[in-house]
Parts: sequence; structure tokens; C-alpha cells
Amino acid sequence: MANIHDVARVAGVSISTVSYALSGKRPIGEKTRLRIDEAVRELDYTPNAAGRMLAGTRTRIFALTAPLRSDTYAPAHMAFVLAVATAARKYDYDVLLLTEDEATDGLRRVSSSRLVDGIIVLDVSINDERAELVRSLCVPAALIGVPGNADGLVCVDLDFEAAAALAVDRLVDAGHTSLALLGHPEVVYERGSNFPTRFRDGFLRRAAERGVAARFTTTEKDPPEVRAALSGILDGAPAATGLVVHAEEGVHKAVLEAVAGRGLSVPGDLSVIAGAPTFDTSAFTPPLDVIPLIPADTCTRAVELAVQQLDGTVAPRVELVAPTYREHGSVAAPRPGS
Repeated sequence: MANIHDVARVAGVSISTVSYALSGKRPIGEKTRLRIDEAVRELDYTPNAAGRMLAGTRTRIFALTAPLRSDTYAPAHMAFVLAVATAARKYDYDVLLLTEDEATDGLRRVSSSRLVDGIIVLDVSINDERAELVRSLCVPAALIGVPGNADGLVCVDLDFEAAAALAVDRLVDAGHTSLALLGHPEVVYERGSNFPTRFRDGFLRRAAERGVAARFTTTEKDPPEVRAALSGILDGAPAATGLVVHAEEGVHKAVLEAVAGRGLSVPGDLSVIAGAPTFDTSAFTPPLDVIPLIPADTCTRAVELAVQQLDGTVAPRVELVAPTYREHGSVAAPRPGS
């Protein structure tokens, strides 16, 4: 199947010029438009879809690229997919879901064939190849997440650095001077996943600014690995009295079970904060203070920005949602001598 790159090559113009000619968003010289029209016919470049765009109509569909990896936490992943779909319906849009195998090829296909009016990008990594592809497609797009290079892109995300700093401040203000962050499995950081890295860096930076000891530990998901990681945190020197957990729901539960198994209590012996989860921590035993990650906050704004691009120009930007703190009684002053 011919794509927009083929049309540009045959017509002897840039990809963006082809895009503007097909969408009608910018005036194109008559000779250039004729060359593009001829290339479209010669290559049999999805004439029906292209015709719809030339007629100024829309498909009322957004492509949602949401990678599914072996270590993807499905509940959170699907919460964001649902939030995008719900936000899109408010604008009378449906969502075409593209999974990992179609992360780039699928985007090229649906954009070149004009099957969709815009693109929403989920689970953005630091060196995400989809970011560069979105820049080249000249299609309305919004990223839920921030790649290492956000130039020319429209991005929305929770301010993970500020969320981590908020957790540190709560613990330090309560009197804790030795903190720990329990994070995701090591592979998540190795592959350049964006939000865990930003949370980790924000945690360590804020602890240094506040002049307190801080350590970062990764853990696998199984309870034995969680118990081993927690032992390193509690038995090290100095032993942590304030803990932030930035991981899946099962890891939080395993931490609380391990704390209880050591004969310790929360917050009497260890203050614990859940950092940026999508799940409810109020039903844990005991309930945990939380800085929540609410999918609707970022997904609704991303869809809104994509829709705005259909009707006009939206300047490239990175919008960060300010974090909030919800108290459930899991933070207290450390015991004397701790």
C-alpha cells in the first residue's frame, strides 16, 4: 500500500506539503497541487480516504497508540485507555487502539490513509520512536507523557518530579531524616520509561535539597523480592523511617505485609506514602497516604488539545498537572531514637 512518503517522493515535494494539500489546511500552489493529485492517482493512494480529506470531512476517529509490553501493569494501562475513550466520546469521537506491534507501522498506515483525524500517544519513553514519527506526520497529535526531546510536540502529564518532591516534603516536615524510595523493576528504568525515572530523580533531588539521607531501591513484583528489598531499606545504615512506594498495587500490599511480619507498624515504626498510583489506597491495611495519578486529568486534556488542533494551530507545549496529597494517616513523626 502506498503511503504519504511515496506520494511526496513521486510528486517531488515534502511530506508536509502533501499533508497540507490533502487536508486543505494551508494554500498550495496550483502546479504543486496538480503534481500531488497526479501522484495520488498514479500510486492509487487510498483515493476514498484522501477524497474525504479533500472534501473537508472528518473520520471522527482518533488513533490511540498504547504499547503492551511483557511488564505492562494492565489495570493502570487500561485505566488510561478508558479515560482517553471517555474523553473522546465527549467530542463525538471513537478510538482506534494500536498496540505495541503497531506502535510505528500502524501510525504510518492510519495517518497516510487518513483513517484517523488525530493521534493520542500513551506510555511515552525517554527515547520514544513514536515522538519523532509524530513530528513527521503532520497530523494533530497529543502525547500523554514527556519524551526526552519534546520540541515541536504537544505533551500532557502529571508533574512526577513535583509529586516526588511533595512526598519528600511531607516526610521531612514530619521529622524524618532518613528516607527511601521503593520503585519499579530494574528493567523499567533500563528501557527508558519516562515517568518512573522522573519520579526517582525528583525524589533524590528534593531529598538532597532538604538535607536528608535518601536511597533508591528497585524491586520485582513477587512478595519474596519485595521483602528482600524492604529488608535492605530497614536494616541499612541509617535505617529509613520514611518510605515512598512507587510501584504496582501488589507491591504496596506486599510491603505492608512485610512490615507487619517484622512486628512493625505504620506509621508508628515506618511512615509510608504511595507515590502516583492509579488505584485506591484507602482500603489497604492500614490505609496509605497517597499522591494519586488520575488518568482523567491528563487524558481529558490531551484529547482536548488534539481536538483544538483540528480547528487551528496549537503551539507546542508541555503541560504538567500539579500533584495533590490525600491523607489517610500513614505518616507520623518518627519515634525518638529512630
